[in-house]
Amino acid sequence: MEPLDDLLKKMERDWDQRARRNALYYVNTERTDWNAEDFFQSGRREVAEQILNDMGNICRGQDPGQMRVLEIGCGAGRVTRALSEVFGEVYGVDVSGEMVAQARQALAGRPNVVLYKNNGMDLSVLGDLQFDFAFSIVVFQHIPRHEVVESYVREVHRVLRSGALFKFQLQGDLRVLNSPDDTWVGAPFSDRQVVEMGRRCGFDPRYWSGAGEQYFCVWFFKNQGAA
Repeated sequence: MEPLDDLLKKMERDWDQRARRNALYYVNTERTDWNAEDFFQSGRREVAEQILNDMGNICRGQDPGQMRVLEIGCGAGRVTRALSEVFGEVYGVDVSGEMVAQARQALAGRPNVVLYKNNGMDLSVLGDLQFDFAFSIVVFQHIPRHEVVESYVREVHRVLRSGALFKFQLQGDLRVLNSPDDTWVGAPFSDRQVVEMGRRCGFDPRYWSGAGEQYFCVWFFKNQGAA
């Protein structure tokens, strides 16, 4: 197993290469021949299924137009664009500078979107910004080590306001045989591992669906009054 710093550099390098080769495909592997309109429409479908159907948990009485939200793994901006049509401010981070560059170009006309390249495991690039909701989809399923995912979860706890939701998707298929250095097939989590991770990081792991499947979705609420 290579050192963590080397893995993070490999994640950046591999995702930059994928972005140069065919960014839209590697963000959403349903098709190899995406056009921009269909690609971003697929992001709207994702938001309709994962966000608009769950606004009670996400907004908790707030006006979405006044909310600042965070997306981890913004890629080429597929979901970011759709989020920006719902929420007041959208911040996205991604380990790939090439993906971020493509997303910035695609979303240049959206003043409520801010994108950053980060280091692949924390949110130090955001400083002390606070968020009302955090979201990640088809991202953690590519991260090969639990410790990197947990670092992100701990960092999301740091930047979320008290009581806010972090909704995210993991690899839940425990039959997956992944390498600790593979940047495509991520480390699988059991429901018990997810609950334990959430509690270690200060969250209330309240709901989950798809345990044992590739698309394992989890709702972590930051405990009221948590630092």
